[in-house]
Amino acid sequence: MIALLFRDLRLAIRAGGGFGLGLAFFLIVVVLVPFGVGPETELLSRIAPGILWVASLLAALLSLDRIFALDYEDGSLALLATSPLPLEGAAMVKACAHWITTGLPLTLAAPALGFLLSLAPEAYAYLLISLLIGTPALSMIGTFGAALTVGLRRGGLLLSLLVLPLYVPTLIFGAEAVRRGAEGLDPTGALMLMAGITAGSFALLPFATAAVLRINLR
Repeated sequence: MIALLFRDLRLAIRAGGGFGLGLAFFLIVVVLVPFGVGPETELLSRIAPGILWVASLLAALLSLDRIFALDYEDGSLALLATSPLPLEGAAMVKACAHWITTGLPLTLAAPALGFLLSLAPEAYAYLLISLLIGTPALSMIGTFGAALTVGLRRGGLLLSLLVLPLYVPTLIFGAEAVRRGAEGLDPTGALMLMAGITAGSFALLPFATAAVLRINLR
């Protein structure tokens, strides 16, 4: 599993679909929002939690179709399916590699970009915590979606349509936690619900992902 993780990290960096693309998209969205809604500090501060979470979600979508596509094209996925490593473990490693190259950089960059949206100072810690808790769920759910569309031509749009509804609960609770932190309220409830989604995703979706991959490889 460790060897597969480092292999996927190297491939993500060499292929150019890793953290650089996601960060660039994240930066573009955050920079363009003030041009679209106006420079009013009060308005930007109010919508900042939602905008930052939506931008993170969309940035995570960019590289989902590459999770299994390259392995499917060169035959590596078939070798993984017949290797001693269970497909469930391979699915979890793929999700972890996606989070390290996409979710983690977005999480670390979000507080700095929150300054551009006049995010309340009290909310920075909760923004970081909510992204640390929520973005692993985005990667695991995205890995399941990538398994559903593996082998399909131009499956990127279908993947987005399949995955986006599953992202909505994490988006709602993540933005709500940041909003509550900005207003001085207790965000514990939203953070706990989001942690439950992440834990449930990693407990159930590796098995679903492995089952889908076995069907697609037949």
